[in-house]
Amino acid sequence: MIARIFPSELKGYVEAIPSKSMAHRLLICAALSKGITKVKCPESNEDIDATVRCLRAMGSNVLRIGDSYLVPQITKGACDKVDFNCGESGTTLRFMMCIAAGVGFRARFDGSDRLFERPLEPLIEVLRDHGVVITRDVNNRIVQSGKAFLEDYKIRGDVSSQYISGLMLMMPLCGGKKLEVTGDFQSKPYVSLTVSAMRNSGVNVTEEGNTYNVSGTFALSDTTVEGDWSNAAFFLVSDALSSDVTVSNLRDDSLQGDREILRIIEKFGGEIISGEGGFKASAKKLSAAEVDASDIPDLVPIVAVLAAYSEGDTVIKGAARLRLKESDRLRTVTDMINSMGGSCEETEDGLIIHGKGGLSGGEVDGSRDHRIVMAATIAATKASAPTVIKGAEAHSKSYPAFFEHMKALGAVIELEEC
Repeated sequence: MIARIFPSELKGYVEAIPSKSMAHRLLICAALSKGITKVKCPESNEDIDATVRCLRAMGSNVLRIGDSYLVPQITKGACDKVDFNCGESGTTLRFMMCIAAGVGFRARFDGSDRLFERPLEPLIEVLRDHGVVITRDVNNRIVQSGKAFLEDYKIRGDVSSQYISGLMLMMPLCGGKKLEVTGDFQSKPYVSLTVSAMRNSGVNVTEEGNTYNVSGTFALSDTTVEGDWSNAAFFLVSDALSSDVTVSNLRDDSLQGDREILRIIEKFGGEIISGEGGFKASAKKLSAAEVDASDIPDLVPIVAVLAAYSEGDTVIKGAARLRLKESDRLRTVTDMINSMGGSCEETEDGLIIHGKGGLSGGEVDGSRDHRIVMAATIAATKASAPTVIKGAEAHSKSYPAFFEHMKALGAVIELEEC
């Protein structure tokens, strides 16, 4: 799909879509709980669909009724054969490898080629050390069997928080008691979301520094997936660039790390307004800032757009792991900004954006990356000339209704299938 974005003013209200991160966790907790659990999640996306597909493969006949999922307990058990299709969802793959190890499935994991090029070895090593047999087939897919030992676990915290969350979800299934995170613990807020989902499911999780003690079994009651701060960030940054959009369905007390977008906008000189209607931002003048992205890597593309419309040199650091996302996001963010008339350069662990107060528009390669497509779209509405985004269909991975919502706010967008 090609998207042509014309300079336009955005105005109105938008309801934040459900948090993809929380949806993964709550759906899994529901499927590991007895009976049938209702999980209210008004909108889905390709990644959530991947997790639902995997739950069904484990014998949970998940039904979509209205704005909710009805999630029965999984029916397959140890030694049963299960084929998991994880699509392009890294969260789904890493969580399901751990669930399969906790139950003891004979499993094969499939999905996109890019998914299996992303790092898995630290998680594979831990699972192998605890009794799980894991190999790769001729197509580089994961083949796994065996049930994880009832032991304590230890894993590095500087590669992916998804490993930590996956192991934590696994522990009640295999009787594990303790999980220690070693070294630099990055993206810890995502693990806090897992802790919250498990506690809401009746599992006892206590923290001692970077060590988690887990006991109990899953017993989730009917629940609702909260609004997503990651995707709300696109509209809030648009506000800071002179739009007039209010974003509702966001929890002010959310544990989502990407709620940090509020503080980041303020660092650039913006103001946050909150009330019963939701959140919005405004700014009279935007100036460069330094941003540590260690805990908020998903915000980097839209923060780079904010930086390009600011004056001065913005430094984003702590983002080396972005090279291992749907695209090499340090490279693709750089290409996006530069192709639209800005000035951006990569560093070893981040970006330097030489803000000029605006962008001129141009042609952007979406790079099969939803966050690049959406960040470029926001940037394009404020550019001085139109922008063409190739591969714009990638937005469906996390936000299928994105262009529909943008148009409702007044964006002038032409979409062309190709």
